[in-house]
Amino acid sequence: MKKLIVYTGIVTAILLSTANFTRAQEHKKMSPQAKDAIIGGVGGAVVGGIIGHGAGGALIGGAVGAGGGYVIGNEHRRHKEKERRIAYRNAYYRKHHHYPNAYVYQRR
Repeated sequence: MKKLIVYTGIVTAILLSTANFTRAQEHKKMSPQAKDAIIGGVGGAVVGGIIGHGAGGALIGGAVGAGGGYVIGNEHRRHKEKERRIAYRNAYYRKHHHYPNAYVYQRR
């Protein structure tokens, strides 16, 4: 009977502690740079392994591919942000008939 109480207490403590941890964690999305770096790294490792005939070629290809994938992902993110800013400025202009803070640039 004592063992049953002890085991029940241990299982209850484990369940309560894991339930608390699962609520505390938030799901964060992976950045476009990270996604493209992973894709580039895997692709580079495969191509480097085939061309280099070994692990050395795969490591070099993976590193080059990951770097290239990160650069491509970063440029894609910057392009999307630039498009978003342009769309905001155009929508603001259509509604207010001047650009944001246009009074700063007016001559007196």
